[in-house]
Amino acid sequence: MTVALEIAVQDPVGYRIAAESAADRVELCAGLAATGGLTPSAGMLGTVLGERGFLRGAARPAPEIHVLIRTRPGDFTYAEHEAEVLIRDIRLVSTSGADGVVVGGLTADGQIDLPLLSRLTEAADGLPVTFHRAIDTVADPLTALDLLAEAGVTRVLTSGGAARAADGIDRLAALVAHAAGRVQIMAGGGVRPGDVPALVGAGVHAVHLSASRSVQADGGPGGGGDAGYTVTDPALVQAAAAALRG
Repeated sequence: MTVALEIAVQDPVGYRIAAESAADRVELCAGLAATGGLTPSAGMLGTVLGERGFLRGAARPAPEIHVLIRTRPGDFTYAEHEAEVLIRDIRLVSTSGADGVVVGGLTADGQIDLPLLSRLTEAADGLPVTFHRAIDTVADPLTALDLLAEAGVTRVLTSGGAARAADGIDRLAALVAHAAGRVQIMAGGGVRPGDVPALVGAGVHAVHLSASRSVQADGGPGGGGDAGYTVTDPALVQAAAAALRG
């Protein structure tokens, strides 16, 4: 089985870096380090899609673009007005030329929110749907996996319930076995290039990482202080790709 490489990126430069290392997919998001990832703007999506169009003339295939749909940081239980935003964003993405969406949603008691998921997949209008790491907060991930398979989800991004995917190897292997091909299992969460062989050994279908480095930039009181931001690091992407293909 060929294991796919997915890079979480936040801009067209990150997309190009992923393409140069022959990544299979990117997850396009915003505010990755500060929030865990939010929906990118329409302008950002359009610009990255334009970059893909430019790269389609290259020798290797341009990475697919899967868009994170998440309105805010924090938990994954959404009020109705938040659900409406999620649906509108997915509808925009589904007509943009992107290749898939990344979603999540839980009930107040920490279960998969099936009614919301049904609305989100309907809005995706046939695009592949990835369920993100909201599954890592569910008490019974195997039952959750069954529900996601029945709902038509293509893949699940998970660390195996650990802070870092490298520490969730046993659960990742159990998820792969339980999924039995019904849903792809993509390992992600604090992944470093050195973790890749063990993750592949667990049988996952894909490895996901941000491969980022921090940039210090003091925006002052109105710009978030000295929090800075993160960018995609070419050396980390190359190292992950080499580890995966080695």
